[in-house]
Amino acid sequence: MKNGTLNIEKKNNLIKIGESIYTFYRDGFRGMVLGKKLWAIILIKLFVMFVVLKLFFFPNYLNTKFATNEEKTNYVFEQITRNASKSQLK
Repeated sequence: MKNGTLNIEKKNNLIKIGESIYTFYRDGFRGMVLGKKLWAIILIKLFVMFVVLKLFFFPNYLNTKFATNEEKTNYVFEQITRNASKSQLK
């Protein structure tokens, strides 16, 4: 029985720690003035980098060039092993 109560106490302590961390950050973000604008700029830049640039500059090369998964796998394997063997020769 003692082991069970220790586990419950540990869980309660973890929950209290998690709640205190959450309130710490929540209150910190509420009090920000300049920080909110900076976080908005950071999130917009990340969106542009990962979504917009991927759509326009990094097309899905394997799907346009190969029909089956086996062909894609063979191509990737050849590219990886070819590059690895070149780097070992240097």
